[in-house]
Amino acid sequence: TPTPLEVYPALAFDQLFKDKSQKGDRSVLDAVLADAKDLRRGISRLDQQKLDEYLNSVREVEQRIDKAGQRGELQGWRPTLTKPNIPRPKDGYPQDIVEHMKLMCDILVLAFQTDTTRVCTLKLNNDHGTLRFPHIGVDYMIHHLLSHSDTDDWLKVNQFFLEQMAYIARRLDSIQEGDRTALDNSMIMLCSSMLTGSHDASRLPVVMLGGAGGQIQGGLNLDYSGKSDRQMCRLYLSMMQKMGVHRHRFGDADQPLSEI
Repeated sequence: TPTPLEVYPALAFDQLFKDKSQKGDRSVLDAVLADAKDLRRGISRLDQQKLDEYLNSVREVEQRIDKAGQRGELQGWRPTLTKPNIPRPKDGYPQDIVEHMKLMCDILVLAFQTDTTRVCTLKLNNDHGTLRFPHIGVDYMIHHLLSHSDTDDWLKVNQFFLEQMAYIARRLDSIQEGDRTALDNSMIMLCSSMLTGSHDASRLPVVMLGGAGGQIQGGLNLDYSGKSDRQMCRLYLSMMQKMGVHRHRFGDADQPLSEI
């Protein structure tokens, strides 16, 4: 199931931080329980069972996280902020693409810094996106059409996207958390759903930053193009295990990537 999107910085800020002091330890399920009950009445018995399984699994993970904190498994870590230290963004959709992306990156970092969430996804553009990039001199063609070309302008756009990852990494690296930085304690993965505009999904470019609390070795250039089987699910399984999610299988993978 695709992750729901929020493109308005002000609404993303509100969902994470508005009235946070009043939320306490309220379960994320509490906010959707009424809607789930309404949905349950209109679906088949089999789908009801699936819905119950999903809700129970979310509740179980929440309880495991709570117990881990009570047992001290979080090793005494505490967030460096208890409330946002940046103002709420203005309402509306930013027309400046650079400022828009910077705002979303800042909100992501703030969410980690305040321990509002431990996992976040950031989508820089849709596969069929119509973005233009006048700030780097690429305003004559939308992103989707440009992706089908192998030009210097296409390279500029990809560099711009990578700069957003670098900005997040620098922000996290500036936040000290005990003997490490927030970047040392994080995992950042940047990827694309295809290698080129020709829809080649056999080789996907993936960049990883961060140390996952000392669990990831950096400075590596790993090439899996000669492998006959797919490796992405093995990467996801590796990341989950390093986050303390003790699963033995994910997708078609039953072994993590030993290289990371």
